[in-house]
Amino acid sequence: MNYRFITVEGNIGAGKTTLASMLAKHFSAKLILEEFADNPFLPLFYERPQQYAFPLELFFMAERYKQLKEMLQSQDLFSDVILSDYLFIKSLLFAKVTLPEEEFSLYQKLFDIINPQLVQPDLLIFLNAPVNKLQENIKHRNRSYEQSIPDDYLRNVHGMYMQYIKQHPVRTLMIDMTKVDFVKHPDDFGKLLTALEKDYEVGINYLTL
Repeated sequence: MNYRFITVEGNIGAGKTTLASMLAKHFSAKLILEEFADNPFLPLFYERPQQYAFPLELFFMAERYKQLKEMLQSQDLFSDVILSDYLFIKSLLFAKVTLPEEEFSLYQKLFDIINPQLVQPDLLIFLNAPVNKLQENIKHRNRSYEQSIPDDYLRNVHGMYMQYIKQHPVRTLMIDMTKVDFVKHPDDFGKLLTALEKDYEVGINYLTL
């Protein structure tokens, strides 16, 4: 495999952490997982989003930056494979959905200061799942604060991801997750491993499993 730093991304409930963990185990890679459970504002945000959106997003951005900076600085990107289950840009994308205009403007200024300091992944694997499957996965993993996430919020998040991927030169492997299950169907995972042997062009590369 030619990729040293791979990020798995997707909407809430798309299966990012599961796939990133499976790939890291297969390639004996360093694994960077988002520590969302440490964010004290997350349950409060789902109850009162207008009141807690800004501290929620600020906390996420600071923690993601610290985690990525420390891990990437301590590794040799030319010899070690690194897997993560989030892009740092997701801080800005989610803030765009959750924050009012004035707060987002301030947030973006902070983001633009620190984003250039981070190494970007060689490959983005994007798990493109329909809203009904996202909601099924959210219910199945049974995190109490996620159970009332509205469909419209998931659609807005998806739209922000798509806008970013289409407008920025990101080498992306887009996977339709409608009928894909990497845990229950080992063949799906095997096909992805085969696909990772290819050299992909910058832009969106669609993969059907």
